[in-house]
Parts: sequence; structure tokens; C-alpha cells
Amino acid sequence: MPSAWHTLQPADVLRELAAPEGGLTPEQALRRLQLHGPNELQVPERSSAWHTLAAQFRNVLVVILLAATLLSGLLGHGLEATVIAVIVLFAVLLGFIQEYRAERALEALREMAAPVGHVIRAGVETAVPAREIVPGDLVVLRAGDRVPADARVMSAINLAIDEAALTGESAPVAKSAGA
Repeated sequence: MPSAWHTLQPADVLRELAAPEGGLTPEQALRRLQLHGPNELQVPERSSAWHTLAAQFRNVLVVILLAATLLSGLLGHGLEATVIAVIVLFAVLLGFIQEYRAERALEALREMAAPVGHVIRAGVETAVPAREIVPGDLVVLRAGDRVPADARVMSAINLAIDEAALTGESAPVAKSAGA
């Protein structure tokens, strides 16, 4: 399967996914759900703050800088050792904060996921739990809907998506079906 779905024309996407224009049948959707699993973000088990902090010291650059700090101290260069130690602590603190925020952002995305999505199955619009949306489903969006799955726009009229939670972009981003 291609990884750059956005570069394909809508008809090519349907062909690649072996998805009929009228939507998947319930049986096809069930097979794909069994094959691909539920439409859920995989959130790794949350690590403790101490574990996250300790992980910063396994960074090769941090280890090298700590060795340089020790060597500078042993050679009697106290000022250099202090400066390097401050830099190491700053780098460790920044790494810890970034990792902590990334974990929280992933949790927030998971909580924001739409609980229900509307798809076309066997030519009929149907509401399904978002976790049951599968590759090849035709997702229907209306004004105010949350996007229930990673999807390729097949057709749209004046579609703009609020991607602030993903990208930090404050203005909605225009989307179109064109590749």
C-alpha cells in the first residue's frame, strides 16, 4: 500500500484499497476490522516522571558531556566543569519537559477522538463507533464534526479542518479532494 495517499487521485485510492464507490459491505468492514484492528491511537504505557528523567541520562550526548564534566573537574578546571554541568542539566531538563508534554498531548488526542463516525456502507450512511472505521470506509463529515479517523478527502465543498490539537495551527486548514 502506498504511504502518500494524499498524492493519489480519489479513484486511485478506491482502487488501492479495493473499496467500492458505494462503500464497503458490513462483511467487508468486519473482515478489515479483524485484519487491521480497531481505529485507535496506540498510547504506550505511561512511564513515571522518574523513569522519563532517568531516560534523559541514556542519551549519548549527555553521557559524553557528563564524562567531559568529570574529566574537567579531575584536571582542576572547575569553571569549565561547572559550565558543562549546567549545560547538561539544562539539556536534561528540556528533554524531560518535551517528553512529558508529548505524552500528555498524545493522551489529549486520544480523549478528543470522536466516539462515533458516519460512514457509507453498502450505499447507506450509517453511524458506527469510530473505533470500527476501517481502511476503505467512506467517511461522511458535516459542519462541526470531529474527524473520526485518518482519512483521504475524496470529495469536498468548502472543507476546512481545525488541526490545532495536532499542529498548533490556530486557523482551520482548507482541504480538497485534489491530489
